[in-house]
Amino acid sequence: GGHKTLIPELVKALKTIGRPDILVVAGGVIPQKDYPFLFSHGIAGIFGPGTPIAQSAKAILEKLLAK
Repeated sequence: GGHKTLIPELVKALKTIGRPDILVVAGGVIPQKDYPFLFSHGIAGIFGPGTPIAQSAKAILEKLLAK
């Protein structure tokens, strides 16, 4: 349940050390109502339980290639 605290702190820490290029993704049981908050705080992707690996890999690769 610490996703709303830990993820923004991680994104901020990466920016602080000069690594905003590192994409942060999360997976697992995260309530959909929290998705907008996490996206607004810099998370690149959220993959819930049962997300096919190919689907999440494709989404991450698309984000990496867009940079």
